[in-house]
Amino acid sequence: MKKLKSHLRFSKNQRNGILFLALFIVVLQLIYFNIDFSKEPVLDVNSKEIVALQSEIDSLKQIASNSKQREPRKFNPNFITEYSGYTLGMSPEEIDRLHQFRAKDKWINSIADFKRVTQVSDSILDEISPRFQFPDWVTNPKPRSNNWASKTEKSFTQKIDLNKATPEQLQEINGVGEVLSNRIINFRDRLNGFQIDEQLHDVYGLEYGVVKRILNEFTVKEKPEVVKININTASASDIATLPFISFNLAKEIVDYRLLREGIKEMDELKNIKGFPEQKIDRFALYLTLK
Repeated sequence: MKKLKSHLRFSKNQRNGILFLALFIVVLQLIYFNIDFSKEPVLDVNSKEIVALQSEIDSLKQIASNSKQREPRKFNPNFITEYSGYTLGMSPEEIDRLHQFRAKDKWINSIADFKRVTQVSDSILDEISPRFQFPDWVTNPKPRSNNWASKTEKSFTQKIDLNKATPEQLQEINGVGEVLSNRIINFRDRLNGFQIDEQLHDVYGLEYGVVKRILNEFTVKEKPEVVKININTASASDIATLPFISFNLAKEIVDYRLLREGIKEMDELKNIKGFPEQKIDRFALYLTLK
């Protein structure tokens, strides 16, 4: 009994702790039995408003999905393979007719051509023909200009002197407008007149085809007198007066001449850095070695 009493004895701190624990348990019990912890839904998902809103959202999603669906892919009927022809509903015989036609290096350029070559049924043709896509040169051919393309080459006497052509006369050429015609005249004035027809290629902005059409109507007849520049004695400033020769390039020519004690052949100019060697024949019209 003494041992049992010793076990039941508590200190003051222990008794306070037991009392606090008992109070804490009682408070928890009161909270548990008196407060409802169940959560009520904030919104009634089955209400008429929510159902109507969800229906509208579903409709918008369906519309967006339909708008994203790709249209059937277009294709060039000249390149239908056996597999793609099969998926289009063509028979093996119809596919073979197409391939035999293409093997002869011939092209289908219209729906009527496709029908004639393959002999497909009208029902299949009506289904697949809206997907045909022919090259631009077939669907949008460029109109041919009869005012210059069909003309034959004129003789020398029939042509107008290029050194006397007016801007208005030049503008009659297909591809030459006011800007290019004035540019040709200004370039001609800078040269004091064209020496050869090929100098027309040096006019900025003139394409090869346009130059060819101009030279079908014009040619150099009366050549201007030219005082040629002696490249072995001329100063850099004199050489720089030539078309396409900058002052820096003119100095390179003079330095090259001094280092080699003169230029013996005109082709030596090609060795100078920056010299437009493709135009050397034009420069030779204005240069001399002696």
